[in-house]
Amino acid sequence: MTREDHFTEPADLKHIAIAGNIGAGKTTLCTKLGQHFGWDVHYESADDNPYLADFYNDMERWSFNLQVYFLHNRFAQIIEIQDGDRTVIQDRTIYEDAFIFAPNLKDMGMLTKRDFDNYSALFETMNKSISPPDLLIYLRAGTGTLVSHIQNRGREYEGAMSLNYLKKLNQRYEDWISDYSEGKSLIIDVDNLDFANKPEDLGHVVERVQSKLHGLF
Repeated sequence: MTREDHFTEPADLKHIAIAGNIGAGKTTLCTKLGQHFGWDVHYESADDNPYLADFYNDMERWSFNLQVYFLHNRFAQIIEIQDGDRTVIQDRTIYEDAFIFAPNLKDMGMLTKRDFDNYSALFETMNKSISPPDLLIYLRAGTGTLVSHIQNRGREYEGAMSLNYLKKLNQRYEDWISDYSEGKSLIIDVDNLDFANKPEDLGHVVERVQSKLHGLF
């Protein structure tokens, strides 16, 4: 799919971010939208993450290390986006680290209060020096869809992930997106969409993104 001739991208558009639970389809949609609109793509650092496999095998031991790694990686991406002159679509937001994953680990007893408070203070310091995305796209998916996507991509370290963990994250995502007020947002229900393999489903998403972008600036 190529960019449609009649669509004019807003001149000041710089940062689009995709949010969603593990397995929601963020990376796939980042790639598809990047290709369609000619945007640069900043992927989440997963395959080269030095903590991720250890985390899924021993969450209590590695949770703080993992969260700080993701926080730093995301912050560095945002600084690069803000300092650059290209439009970038980002795979996952810094808000999800701070408002979903870290609090969830704390409530599960996998992150101590001391570490959580330290992490939260670090996030607040970082957040004061960055701007929110021009558009945040939230991919809403049921646990059945998440599990199917996770199984299909076959990452060995994700095999230890529990269904209860995904459900808890999903509830936190819903609570967070319902109160999100940092900037403009678009919610896409993906349970009945297959934008990875069906051009018509991708076209539906593209149309919704275009419509939202026209109203941003």
